[in-house]
Amino acid sequence: MNKVAIYCRISVEDKGFSESESIKNQKNLLEKFAKDRGYSIYKIYCDEDFSGLDNERPAFKQLIADAENKLFDTIICKNQSRFTRDMRTAEEYIGIRFPELNIRFIGVVDNVDTAKKSTKRVSQINSLINEWYCEEISENIRSVFKRKMETGLFIGTYAPYGYVKSCECRHKLLVDYETCQNVKLIFDMFLEGKSCGEIAKILTFKNIKTPSQYKSSKGIDRGRKVKKEGVWSPNTVRKILKNPVYIGHMVQGKERKVSYKSSKVRATSKDEWIWVFNTHKPIVSEDIFYKVQKRFER
Repeated sequence: MNKVAIYCRISVEDKGFSESESIKNQKNLLEKFAKDRGYSIYKIYCDEDFSGLDNERPAFKQLIADAENKLFDTIICKNQSRFTRDMRTAEEYIGIRFPELNIRFIGVVDNVDTAKKSTKRVSQINSLINEWYCEEISENIRSVFKRKMETGLFIGTYAPYGYVKSCECRHKLLVDYETCQNVKLIFDMFLEGKSCGEIAKILTFKNIKTPSQYKSSKGIDRGRKVKKEGVWSPNTVRKILKNPVYIGHMVQGKERKVSYKSSKVRATSKDEWIWVFNTHKPIVSEDIFYKVQKRFER
């Protein structure tokens, strides 16, 4: 009996579509497809909230590992884009590796079937369409973010130290009265003549939580392990002193993803930065802020 693996995926990019794209409906469709043909289901693999361009999907990686160990004969998906939206990945597995392993791949809705001679051309066309789709989605998201930045809405994942996101609108910044005094202290110490390194040592000595420590204490997941946690760095102090957010201005768009396929970002030139003035309550006065900037210029 033909032993099959079922793979289902849904991501943020699909959330705006009909219920037919849900994991549940994908499972129902594929289980019926397998049952009608007398296939034995080895396992159902599901990835939720993962992009089709992401090859680090947990269930996807397990599917590939099990395929390499030849634990099933066939992989079935609703369509090729559920498996991957990346042309290179589609060619690597559907075009090359699965045939080498003698594993059949079936995309039920878009008629991809590696047991048929016509599949290579169909798969290549699907791959191209999927690439265009991802690129268009990426451009649309970028345009939405740009419009938000131009209207002074904060689009960062975490609020700058000294601020919190409003509960009513997560794109609005409110003063965090637990930490704003620390921001004022940093500016005051710098104007007194202390260096960023000296300020960092004083803050550490006073056991004032670093921005990372503070977020962690509030249950905000940083998503990465912070080096030397609990120790203020001169660079952290410098970034605070140079950030116009503390006089009520929003400056965004300082980085940009190199490609919709990559998570890497690169710095943008200053003329590409998006400035919007007086978007939120300042923590320090403009007089103090610009005195600090003049001292940096010396």
